[in-house]
Amino acid sequence: MHSVDVLEEAIELAEASGFEVRREFLGESAGGACRIAGKWLLFVDQSLPASEQLLQVVSALRTSGVVYPQALTSPVLRSLLG
Repeated sequence: MHSVDVLEEAIELAEASGFEVRREFLGESAGGACRIAGKWLLFVDQSLPASEQLLQVVSALRTSGVVYPQALTSPVLRSLLG
């Protein structure tokens, strides 16, 4: 499974878990998750390669504590969320 495929799966999991995902060119700012007015936002830096975007998303999902792998989550993504 390629990084792009796992990235898309991770983003879909985030959205299914209640995150609003924003894909933007962030420049000097780091991507990641934050909570504003009770709503989770996940910023993904489009200027990075897919493998680094995947690391941003997985890190945000792990640290938020609100995302759990689902029955259809691939073994690759499950291991990253570990």
